Amino acid sequence: QVQLVESGGGLVQAGGSLRLSCVASGSIRSINIMGWYRQAPGKQRELVASIRYGGSTNFADSAKGRFTISRDNAKNTVYLQMNSLKPEDTGVYYCNARDAVLDAWGQGTQVTVSS
Repeated sequence: QVQLVESGGGLVQAGGSLRLSCVASGSIRSINIMGWYRQAPGKQRELVASIRYGGSTNFADSAKGRFTISRDNAKNTVYLQMNSLKPEDTGVYYCNARDAVLDAWGQGTQVTVSS
C-alpha cells in the first residue's frame, strides 16, 4: 500500500494562493487516478480535482478556473495549485491514489482562508 503525505496547507487571506503537495512512498507512475479532496467542517469529503495516468484532469465546479492539478511521476508527487482562494475553500485537503487495486489516503493538510 502506498503511503501519501500532504503538505503546503496554512492560513491565507481571501484572494491569496497556496500550493499543496502530496508525496507518495512509492512510484505513482502507474496509478490511474491521483486526486485532491476537501472536507469542510460538518460536511462530507468532496472531490476538488483529479488527474489521470494520461494527464487528463477533472475539477469540481467550485475549483474550475482557479485551481490546477499536476503530477510529477519522477518525484512521485502530485500538486494542487490554488489561486484566488475564498473562505469557502477552507477545509482539510486530502490526497488520494486510486486504481483497480488501490485506494490510499493521506492524513490531510489544513487550509484556512480568512475573509
